[in-house]
Amino acid sequence: MRQAPVGFQCPSCVSEGVKSTRSGRTAYGGQVPANPALTSQILIGINALVWLMITATGGAASEWVDRLALIPDGAIFRLPDGSLLPVDGVADGAYWQLVTSMFTHVDLLHIGFNMLALWFLGPQLEAAIGRSRFLVLYFLSGLAGSAFVYALSPAHSSTVGASGAIFGLMGALLIIAIKIGADFSPILMWLGLNVVLTFVGRGFISWQGHLGGLVGGVLIAFVIAYSPRKQRTLWQGIGLGLISLVILAALVVRTLALA
Repeated sequence: MRQAPVGFQCPSCVSEGVKSTRSGRTAYGGQVPANPALTSQILIGINALVWLMITATGGAASEWVDRLALIPDGAIFRLPDGSLLPVDGVADGAYWQLVTSMFTHVDLLHIGFNMLALWFLGPQLEAAIGRSRFLVLYFLSGLAGSAFVYALSPAHSSTVGASGAIFGLMGALLIIAIKIGADFSPILMWLGLNVVLTFVGRGFISWQGHLGGLVGGVLIAFVIAYSPRKQRTLWQGIGLGLISLVILAALVVRTLALA
């Protein structure tokens, strides 16, 4: 395990994952990507474009922040000119916020850290598990983080950031390292440090999103890495489907509670 500025590079995880069969598949059933960094580059580009749009329209005061952020229940925000802006929340039908909040950042440091982590973690995992499974891992981890935010945050709070998905990638790399018998103590220490920082800064850091993303990433990676070799794709589909249903159930329960 090699230490990187915001994460760890696991050559063993990548080399094990890309042990391809004659059909050009990884050890976990995915297609071997020609460019394992491509998906992460596209995701970084989308995040950067949204951040530039928000910055160009007022930064923290931009109306786009209120439109794209995850707000459990509708709220009324006061604009800089004193006018009031009513904004729907997820419970009001703004379900897109569960996804758009994953691509929304306001502070340069926030987006910088998240995208740097994605740059280091994403290509490793895509090389190990394949592009389609990496995309499922990223988005489902992010949705798990959003579900935790929706369920556990104050009703009128506003949450943004890709941290849930990033914590999902951290958890997934840990599971794959365990699966292949690599030394996972460095990444475990790094994860522990991030968890401590999350709770120390819980006044301005969404511990709900971090925790949800981490739990989601661990479960998703477990399904991908430990599904039986025989009919692996079927078992992976069943496991990922069950995780999706649990996330959906949590969203429904919270929506009913806010009704």
